[in-house]
Amino acid sequence: SLLHLSEEAGRAILGVYDGPIEVTVKGDDSPLTQADQAAHRLIEQALAQLTPEWPLVSEESSPEQQQLRTRSSCYWLVDPLDGTKEFIQRNGEFTVNLALIREGAPIFGVVHVPVQGLTYWGGASLGAWRRSDRGIQAIRGRAPIAGEPLQVVGSRSHLNAQTQAYLATLGEYELISVGSSLKFCLLAEGRAHLYPRLAPTCEWDTAAAQAILEGAGGRVETLEGTPLRYSKAEILNPSFVARSW
Repeated sequence: SLLHLSEEAGRAILGVYDGPIEVTVKGDDSPLTQADQAAHRLIEQALAQLTPEWPLVSEESSPEQQQLRTRSSCYWLVDPLDGTKEFIQRNGEFTVNLALIREGAPIFGVVHVPVQGLTYWGGASLGAWRRSDRGIQAIRGRAPIAGEPLQVVGSRSHLNAQTQAYLATLGEYELISVGSSLKFCLLAEGRAHLYPRLAPTCEWDTAAAQAILEGAGGRVETLEGTPLRYSKAEILNPSFVARSW
């Protein structure tokens, strides 16, 4: 199953995490490790067998393969290791993201957190769940309570001036700093309310976790108030705000 596949990729990543990490730098200055590549290869082979009719677009795919995003009505969108900086710093806040995109919308997603042994999955028409060593639980976002501070998640690496200006409009809030697509998962399981992202992300960073959050009753919208969409000509997402309700 896809949950097992994400967990297998997680084990491949942990095999590197516990030893020496070799870091190379890609053309866009982002770091790449042998763990990204090992997880990508494992996922690529498994999905080719599972759903040969749906192409795979991964952060580690060739540029030609990545172009299939804009030409396919249904495809897998994968970040085999989201949070490479967190991985290199060994703080545990990195994930495996698998999303199924149909007609520009993420209809199903899996996010696996290797170090915590957690797996989240769901979709807008499916609901959302979390599997841990305590078993499987349905998860649901929760609305803020009047008079209590908003719980806002932000990135360890990207709290820029625009984000700080947005935060200044919120009134009383508490900031939870966490890496990778874990930010959406905190919203989906009711541990936080809001994730404003006014800095660049790529489609594969957000798709799987957006599907899970929507399954948990939350939403992800651009600053214009429209749902965050996929298969755009530009791989970068616009600024967005994710909310738990």
